[in-house]
Parts: sequence; C-alpha cells; structure tokens
Amino acid sequence: CETCSKEEAKYRCPRCMKYSCSLLCVKKHKLAQSCNGVRDKTAFVSVNEFTDLNLLSDYRFLEDVGRTADAAARHLAMHSSTTKRLLSSLRNKAQKFNIDLRTLPVGFTKRRENSTTFNSTENKFYWHLKLVFPHCHAEYTLKRVPDDKTLADILKPYIDPVESDPVVCQRLKIYTASPHSDVRILMKIENRRQNSVRYNELDASRSLLDNLKGKIIIEYPTLFVVLKTLKNDMVVLGQDASEPAESSDSESSSLSSMEEGEIRDSS
Repeated sequence: CETCSKEEAKYRCPRCMKYSCSLLCVKKHKLAQSCNGVRDKTAFVSVNEFTDLNLLSDYRFLEDVGRTADAAARHLAMHSSTTKRLLSSLRNKAQKFNIDLRTLPVGFTKRRENSTTFNSTENKFYWHLKLVFPHCHAEYTLKRVPDDKTLADILKPYIDPVESDPVVCQRLKIYTASPHSDVRILMKIENRRQNSVRYNELDASRSLLDNLKGKIIIEYPTLFVVLKTLKNDMVVLGQDASEPAESSDSESSSLSSMEEGEIRDSS
C-alpha cells in the first residue's frame, strides 16, 4: 500500500494508478493528492501497452461523446426560436405557391435530412429531393434543386444514355435502355388511409414547382421513377376503375405518410 506502507495492496486507483490496501487508505490518498479516482479516458497509452480493454474503453467513450452531442443538438433544435421562425416562414412561402408544405417534429428522419431553403432574392425554392427507382432498388438524394428546373432535366444525370454518370447509368440500365416515353414519374398522395395508397403522375416537361402546386408535401418531395412496360404495385389516382378522379379522404389522416420506422426513430 502506497499510503500506509504496512498492508498488502488490494486496490489500484484508476486515475493515478497508486496502490491501496483499504477504503480508509483510498480516501486518504484522494484527500492528500486531490485525486478524484476517476480514470482519465483521454490519457495517452503507448502502442505497446494498448490492450483490448483500452480499445473497448475508447469505443464507449466515443459513444458517450456522440450521445451527448446528439442530445445537445436536439435540445437546441427543439427550443431554438430561430429554427421555428425559419420553418414557419418556409411553410408560408410554400403556401403562396399553392403548396401545402408540412414539417415533422424534431427527431424524425425526414426532419433531420431536409435541406430545403427559399431564396427571397430570387423568389425561388431550392428543394431537398429524393429520387427512387423501384425497378433497380436504387434511390438518390439531391440537394438545392431549383424549383424552376423541369423534371426531365432533373432526371437526365440518372437515366439519359448520353448525359448520365457512367456508374449510375450502369446501375439504372433498365431505365437508360428504355425510351423516354416509357418513363413515368409518380409522387405519393398524402392524407390517405394506409389501405388506400395512391400516386399522382407528374409531367416531366413541366417544372418542379408546377408539379408540386396543389399538393401536400411532408418535409420534401419523393419522386418514384417507374417504367410503363414493367409491372409495379403503384396505383395512379384516377386510373383505378373503383377510384374517383379526386381524393375524398379527410384531413384526419394527415400523418399517414409517417412511416412506422420514423415514429420509432423519434422515440
């Protein structure tokens, strides 16, 4: 024991590595050397002395740092009046363009992902956009897409045989090999019952803004690119014999698009 020098040591201080024989000596050494007994998680450890325990300790330390940072970010985002004002302004701007833009509570995946902004000088939205290609099980996220860009131009880097990226073109070769007339762009209709999912077909020759007018958008648009020649389970509104041309579902199901996984994520 490095405190009393009488008894055999039984304990070693995680902080200063001094040996002690009893609780009394532990307390004495802490008092004498102002030691808190807590291991210094950031202390230098040479490669020769590095063990699996050190690795595990470092891993847990990084996890703790990540949790602390995430909790702080959530707290600031939740209580920031600036954030609330920006979201409110974004929704109001969208309303002026006849777009019903809705934002989710803090913690939802789509809320964290969304990077949509509005440029007051240009009077233009720059959308966060997700493209889904079901036939190839591929999806891509686009940021700062101007609202005056046509859907055809948005899709060119992905399915155009000449202008698309070679790697993307190879992955989406079913689409690039098909004529443009076979390509359909669909967007899920919000505010519908889970057992009555329907899609709107968008016009590729018109701008993103024109296609979003009169529609409900939760956080950001997600466009599904499908081919007429290939079977899919997406029912377009008005093309089902039992479906009227316009939806009659009530506003009470306004959060039907929130996926179950996102709800779990928010908790």
